[in-house]
Amino acid sequence: MKPALFLLVLTLAVPACNQPGAGGGSVKLDNDDQKTLYALGLLIGRNLKTFNLTSSELNTVEAGLADEALGKKPKVELETYGPKVNQLRSKRMSAKAEDEKKKGKAFEDKAAAEPGAERTPSGLVFKSLGGGSGESPKNTDTVKVNYRGTLIDGTEFDSSYKRNQPTEFPLMSVIPCWTEGVQKMKVGEKAKLVCPSNIAYGDGGRPPTIPGGATLVFEIELLGITTKPAGAMPQMSVPGTPPSGHGLILPKTGPKPTMPGTPTKK
Repeated sequence: MKPALFLLVLTLAVPACNQPGAGGGSVKLDNDDQKTLYALGLLIGRNLKTFNLTSSELNTVEAGLADEALGKKPKVELETYGPKVNQLRSKRMSAKAEDEKKKGKAFEDKAAAEPGAERTPSGLVFKSLGGGSGESPKNTDTVKVNYRGTLIDGTEFDSSYKRNQPTEFPLMSVIPCWTEGVQKMKVGEKAKLVCPSNIAYGDGGRPPTIPGGATLVFEIELLGITTKPAGAMPQMSVPGTPPSGHGLILPKTGPKPTMPGTPTKK
C-alpha cells in the first residue's frame, strides 16, 4: 500500500487522540470548532478501543499522531510498520474475545442452572417468563416482538421498549440465537435468551457497543406472527446503534450493516 493511502486509512480507521500528555480534561470547548475537534477525538478514540491500549501505549500512539500532524520526521518507517497495525489489532481483539468467552461461559452455566431454564445443543439458554397461548413461528416466518438486550454485566445496548415501537423481522435474517429461540416461543409469551457469542456476534462483536466474544442476554415478548409475502422484507438494523429507528438483531451474513441506533451513552 502506498504510504499516503495507508496514512489516510490509518487516520480514518485506527488513529489516536490529543498531543502527548494533554488528556481530555483540560481542553477548552468555547466554540463550535473546538467542540468539533473534540468530537473528532472521540471518534478516533472509539476506533482505538479495539486495541485495548494501556496508558503508556496510548502515549506512544499519540506521539506518532502528533509527529505526522505537525510534519515532524517519523521515528519509524511507515512502509514497514504501517501494515502491522491491523495484525496488532487482530491479536488484541482475539485475546479480548477469549477473555469475554470465559466470563460468558460462567454466566451461561449459572443461567442454565436456573429453574425452568433449558440449554440447547447450540449453547442457547432458553427460559420462558410466562404467558403465551398462541402458535409458535417457523424459521420462515416474520415476527413482531418487543425486546431488551444487555451484556452480562447488565449494560443495556438496545431496547424496543425505550423506542416505544415493536419491531418486525424475518426469523431467517437474524442471529442464530434469535432464529432458534423465538421459534420456541408462543404468541403472547415472554422469554429470556442467553446467547453465547458463537450464535450471536462472534469474535468480532459490534464495537464499541458489543465486545468480541460477548455473551448476550435478551428479554423478548413475542407479539405476533406477521409473515410477509416474498419480497416484502422489512428494513433491518442492528442492536446497539444510534437511536434513529429500529434496533434489531442483525443480518447474520454479508457485509457489516449500517448501524442506525447505538446505545445512548450515559
